[in-house]
Amino acid sequence: MSSTAMKNVAAKTGGGQQKEIALLGCGKMGGILLQAFLDRELVSAGEVVATVQHEEKSRSLSSDLAKVPLGTDNRAAVAGARVVLLCVKPQALPQVLDEIASNLEPGALVISIATSTTTQFIQQRLGRDVAVVRAMPNTPAMVGAAMTALCAGPAASKEHLETAKRLFESIGRVVIVDEKHMDAITALSASGPAFAFVILESLAEAGVKVGLPREMATTLAAQTLFGSAKLALETGHHPALLKDAVTTPAGCTIEGLMELERGGLRVTLMNAVVKTAQRAKELMGG
Repeated sequence: MSSTAMKNVAAKTGGGQQKEIALLGCGKMGGILLQAFLDRELVSAGEVVATVQHEEKSRSLSSDLAKVPLGTDNRAAVAGARVVLLCVKPQALPQVLDEIASNLEPGALVISIATSTTTQFIQQRLGRDVAVVRAMPNTPAMVGAAMTALCAGPAASKEHLETAKRLFESIGRVVIVDEKHMDAITALSASGPAFAFVILESLAEAGVKVGLPREMATTLAAQTLFGSAKLALETGHHPALLKDAVTTPAGCTIEGLMELERGGLRVTLMNAVVKTAQRAKELMGG
């Protein structure tokens, strides 16, 4: 095995075979996850196989993931794999599940990152005895700073959930949740980076407006957001308390905060998350 981490994963899934992970759907998020697993030496390229929908895509990816077998045959990919990671789009998932159901390795763990697709739906397609875990990561997985939520299907044991947790902890933080919360998590942490980048871009533009060079303004804004998030995570203090620590009486910060209130920043951000969660429910007719 390539690392202690993968040994731990294999131990939980009854490892010992060469093919540890089959990743179906090596698109944007699938590629991010696969690259992160390889970069952090969770698995070696020889222990992974990946698929894409079209042969042309397979050829274009081969240069980036040169040593990982890439193809279009989902059935062949899952044969012998201890962990099957489903990274296909929700609308493509039913067909993929039907394709692989009869080829799954006995005891294999199936992890799906498909938005709004329940473990119950996956279970019905694959069979009631198949262990299914649903995961909702986000794009900061690319730099090892992902936020991933996990929930277990009816046939998934604590050991299966722990295996999934070990995998995703290699690329960031993990929380275990009830499945009823997954649409809200999709809106907050999976879509959240897009909202954060809008805020980052706006702060950098403001820096340019008050005379800073663009590159400097972007660095200042990005590090400020990063440091603020790190402070909140490591202290555990309520954001309001941390905000108050920056805000002195009759000072500069309170002027800026008043402008944020006038512009409705709070309610706009809250509405963005609410609307995104509603859309997540609609994708599966929830």
